[in-house]
Amino acid sequence: MSRNLFSSIVTVILLIAIGCGSGEKPAASYNGKPLKLAVIPKGTSHEFWKSVHFGAEKAAKELGNVEIVWRGPVVESDTGSQIEVVKNMITLGVDGIVLAPNQKGGLVDAVEESIDENIPVVIFDSGLDEGPKIAGYVATDNFKGGQLAAAEMAKAINEKGNVILLRYLAGSESTEQRENGFLEGLKEFPKIKVVSSDQRGGDNATSSKEKVDQLLQLFGDDLAGIFAVCEPNANGTLEALKNAGLDGKVKFIAFDPSDALIEGLKSGSCAGIVLQDPVEMGYRSVLTLVDHIQGKTAEPFTSTGEYVATPDNMDDKQIQELLTPAIFE
Repeated sequence: MSRNLFSSIVTVILLIAIGCGSGEKPAASYNGKPLKLAVIPKGTSHEFWKSVHFGAEKAAKELGNVEIVWRGPVVESDTGSQIEVVKNMITLGVDGIVLAPNQKGGLVDAVEESIDENIPVVIFDSGLDEGPKIAGYVATDNFKGGQLAAAEMAKAINEKGNVILLRYLAGSESTEQRENGFLEGLKEFPKIKVVSSDQRGGDNATSSKEKVDQLLQLFGDDLAGIFAVCEPNANGTLEALKNAGLDGKVKFIAFDPSDALIEGLKSGSCAGIVLQDPVEMGYRSVLTLVDHIQGKTAEPFTSTGEYVATPDNMDDKQIQELLTPAIFE
């Protein structure tokens, strides 16, 4: 063998070895085919879900050979439409589904149907009733988030006074956990009295404002604080407090940010906002599903963290990123 030929062979071998050991992540696939994954949020109108979408697309881009099919009902109370989306994705033959059920019992049969068709499901954001053998659950620890809200409320009202818990929709597991965590957390403060905890704001700011208007007429004169458990409820609550001239006087704790709530933090109308990480939630959910499809063991529950923004810390880098997370345009 000539010296030149020998050198050429060695060079080719080295290049192959370097390429194999370069640390580049292989593209995601199943049986050699690109993956098509459905990501189904509770709704598509709120900023939170747009950030989840951003995280899901971020994971798909990093993995390569992954297509995200983003579908969901417009409003979060439309369980029938969400069930229909799941069924449509089964018919479409997607390789897996990432789902945030807007009703913990209402989506059980649809998830069972998906799994029976060998389409694995990862649940995110809000839990599902027991039954289906899901591939994983990715979410905020919402009970802990409610406890954080209780602690921040106690701090804001000097650990005494009357407070209101404004609930969301019956059957929404994530917000039920926040509600339960808040009530449990307040047990540490015997001088705080919950004067209303059975009223629901519904799935939009308008209905929430109307409900808070009624509550302020009943309790406003002696009210120290109010906690709203999600973005639409919190937006409506803030508007009601402003219209009644009670913003800043009645201490207000929100869950999930919006432009109006961030301005409320700056002005003193809002004493605190409990924050999630929706980008991380979308990102981790897709990674968990792909790991499962490729035969890797996934954790049964992955927490994406919970935080509290206040007027004092809202300019911190991490809090700023969570107050204004990236969204999918």
